[in-house]
Order: sequence, then structure tokens, then C-alpha cells
Amino acid sequence: MTPTKLARLISVAKGELPADLVLTNARVVNVFTGEIESGNVAICGDRIAGIGDYNQAKQVLDLRGRYLAPGLINGHTHLESSMLDVGQYAKAVVPRGTLAMVTDLHEIANVCGLEGIRYMLGGARRLPLKLFLMAPSCVPATPLETSGASLEPEDIRRLLRWQGCIGLGEVMNFPGVLGGDVGVLSKISLAKGKVVDGHAPGVTGKDLTAYIAAGIYSDHESVYLDEAREKLSQGMYVMIREGSSEKNLDALLPLVTDKTYKRYFFVVDDRSCVDLLRDGDIDAVVRKAISRGLDPVRAIQMATINTADYFGLDKLGAIAPGYFANLVVIEELSSLQIDMVFYRGRLVVREGKPLFPSYQGGGKGLANTVNIKPFNKEALRIFPSGETEPVIEIVPGQIITRKKIEKIKILDGVVVPDIDRDILKAVVVERHKATGNIGLGLVTGFGLKRGALASSIAHDSHNIVAVGTNDDDIFATVKEIEKLNGGLVVAADGKVLASLALPIAGLLSDEPLEVVVSKLEELERLTVDLGTTLSSPFAALSFLALPVIPEIRLTDLGLVDVNEFKLIK
Repeated sequence: MTPTKLARLISVAKGELPADLVLTNARVVNVFTGEIESGNVAICGDRIAGIGDYNQAKQVLDLRGRYLAPGLINGHTHLESSMLDVGQYAKAVVPRGTLAMVTDLHEIANVCGLEGIRYMLGGARRLPLKLFLMAPSCVPATPLETSGASLEPEDIRRLLRWQGCIGLGEVMNFPGVLGGDVGVLSKISLAKGKVVDGHAPGVTGKDLTAYIAAGIYSDHESVYLDEAREKLSQGMYVMIREGSSEKNLDALLPLVTDKTYKRYFFVVDDRSCVDLLRDGDIDAVVRKAISRGLDPVRAIQMATINTADYFGLDKLGAIAPGYFANLVVIEELSSLQIDMVFYRGRLVVREGKPLFPSYQGGGKGLANTVNIKPFNKEALRIFPSGETEPVIEIVPGQIITRKKIEKIKILDGVVVPDIDRDILKAVVVERHKATGNIGLGLVTGFGLKRGALASSIAHDSHNIVAVGTNDDDIFATVKEIEKLNGGLVVAADGKVLASLALPIAGLLSDEPLEVVVSKLEELERLTVDLGTTLSSPFAALSFLALPVIPEIRLTDLGLVDVNEFKLIK
């Protein structure tokens, strides 16, 4: 802030000059005291000048006793998982009160490297949504898969110097940390003095102690109460995650008490465009926490000031003098029904409708990222190594999986899906460098009775992942994704039933929010017709290839035992 602007802010705060805007008759949520205070809020430019008996302003807006809360902050999310271009993402979340987000953009970085990060940051600059970058620490996440790009320590050094880069993104390669991997530790060392986010699913005991000792003080992967309690007791901030396929709020909320609440904040990690439009973003997590008995003001604290304090987000997360005027007007706290949204003093949402342009970026420079070596259906055959094989078990509502050893069905010398026992074929096709790598395995939990589904969203390297009841349909879905240059596909009886094109890096649509949501809902409806029992089948599919979440995964290189951190087939 320039000295001239600062002087004017001071004068407005003192009541010597009129404010640009005064919001009168507000019930202000004070996140410092945990109380509701009645008063008027004076705004000067993009800042809050004061709260009190201010009345003189160029514009006065009477809130008529409605609640006024700080703009919500999403403390850890991968916006690419929404499948929306940046402008359309803002159209979905800003009306829900999310005005700042922390992300490492490692999804698009795994496909397009620094160019992908630049694209996303560039698009966000024109929006009423502040994007805080965490330099992605794990591109690729592990050497157990093939990614489209790689960010080395020197790239991280450059990123950490970028404006708006506030730290190092989730250190997913926890085996690398515990094993003293020089590359991983070099990246952590480069972030000295900045926040380093963690990713430690199921890590306990002295391994957890060692991981924290490396300088990593947050985690969003806690699934169980005792797991989160141990991390809290050793000094970690615990992110309570509630995404589309990662739902941990019910398990972890009992840990939030008067003594501990400042060490917790809400995140979504991955949330689909359908959930964003129909249910919400961080507001949905706050609303659910309130419905589970958490005090509404405390829930708002965990979506605002707690997040801002952990990341050191200057002048965000509260309604106080000198803070940015990021504000949400709420009819009722319990339902968190948001009526108006102000971003840096400017009204950007009224009656839930965005007042800002939701541009289409297009992402022309990030097209043509699907590069598959030609293959035929015979390449999808699995040859048995015995009467039993490892099977990936999907855990509903979570992204962890379980490793099962099951008796398999063999026909004409090859392993075939056992539909009656819900043992289906899983396939991961490398799509960046035309290596010809195809990972093959078995999965249970999808419940398909016929057909197949496939996606070019496959965390974190984003090769093509497919699950199906037969090779013909699996092959059809993969070929359609190749034709679309990325997307989601459902097929049955050898024919494509529906698709959603994702031409921007194979991750994002170039269509409007409502169109993307409509197409995804149609795809999910079709998967139900094919027999799936999962509420978010494409979200579950996207995590099938993530070799940093226990217990077992499938990448383009083969089956990965995550606990052993090695390929097993």
C-alpha cells in the first residue's frame, strides 16, 4: 500500500474522511474472540478501515441484521480436479464465499511442467479469487510411474521466488524423506523460512517423528482419529478434509475442542465440478461441521483465520482494521446461506449470482498432450502367475485402498474379470511420451456389471486409467480418450455411450461450468446403469493410479505396493 493510500485509510478509520462503502447494521463474526458483534463496517479501497459507528460514506448498504463473515479460504485443493478452466472454477466457488485458495497445481505440472503453472496463475489474476501457490515438491510423485514433466530442485528454487509462491507443496514422497533421498531433501531445504506442507497417510511412530523433524508441519491425509491425534500431539496442523471421494470430517471432528481448535482447518483437496455447483466448496465443509454439532463461529474460524495464520496469509481471514475487505453476507449461520460476496471491497456476488466475467482461457498452448504408442486389444491380456492375484480394493468415501489376495478366474489361459464377485480389470496406459507402457491389474469395489469407464485424470501423473468388465469396452474407452485429446468416457457393448472432452492438458474442459456439470452427471448416471455402486466413480477411478496413498495402486509401470514402495507385478 502506498503512503498516500495508507494515509487515507488512517483518516477513514479515525472518522475524518468518508469511507468508500459502509455496511451498516451488520452482525459481524469476530474470529479473534469467537463472538458476534453488532456494528457498521467501513471500507476504504480494498481494505477494512474499521468496525463501529461509521456512517459517512460514498455508498451505504444496510445489511438489516444479516451476518458478515470473512471470505473463506480453501487451505489445500487441486482445482484441476474440478475439470474446470480457472475462470469457470471461480464462477463455481466465489458465489460460495471462497475468495482465497492454497494450491500447488501439481496436477497440471505433472503434465505440462512450469508452463501449466503459468497458465493457471495467469488466468487467476483476472478473477476475484486469490490463488496462493505452493511450489509442487513431487513432480513426479514417485519414480514408480511415468509423468509428462519433471520439476527438479532448480525449478523449485525458481518457483519459490515467484510472486505469490508462499511455500513448498505437499511432500508426497514420504518414503523419500524417511530414506534420506537427496533430491527430496534438497527441495525441503530450499523452502527454509516458508511453509512446507505434508502428506503422510498412515505414517506413525518414529517414522512420523522423523517426517516432522524434516520441517513438515501439516497433513491432510488423516483418515482415523488416533492418526490425527498423534500428528497433532507432535506439532502438526491437521487439515480436516472433505472432498468428493475423500471424506474425513466425521472421523476427525471429535478432536476439535476449545484447547485444540486453532491447530485445525478445513480443506477439500479434490472436489468435482458437480459437487462444487450442487453442494459447494469450503462452505459445504463448514455447513456439514455445523450440522454435526460444531459451533458455527468456530466452524468459520476453521475456514478463515486458522488457515490464514498457518500459511501466513497477510491481512486475510478476519474482519479487522487494515485487513482486506474480503467479506461474505450470510442470512443464517447454521445453513451458511450466502447472499452477497465482496472481494477487496468490491461487490462480486449478489443473491448468489456472480457479477464478474467468467472468461474462457482456452488453454491452446496446453492442448495435444495425449501421446499414446499404438497398441491392440491383445496388449490388455493378463497372464496368471498362479491361482491367486493381488486385487485393489476400493474403500467407499476414502482414497485409501486395501490389498487383497483373491482366487482369480482364468479362461483360455488368461485372467478375465469375475463380474459375479466384482473383480474387474484395471488398466493404466502411458499417454505422455508414447513409451508403450501399459499397467494391468484387478480391482474390486466399482460394482460394474457391464461396460467400462476411463479417464485421463489419474493422480498424479495423469496417464489414462480405465476399469471394465471386458477388453473390448476398455479398449474403446482408451481410444476415445485418445481421439478427444483427454477426457472421461463410458462405453458398453463395444460402443462409446458418452464422453466429456478435457482438451486442456487432458485435465480441464474448455466449456462453461453448467455444461461440464451436465456432461459429468450424464456420465455418472450411465455408470449407475452399468451397475456401479460408487457415488463418485470417476473420482474413485482417478485415484486408482496414485502410488503415494496406501495400500496398493496401479501405474503404467505395474502394480505398486505402497507400503513397501515398490512394484510387485
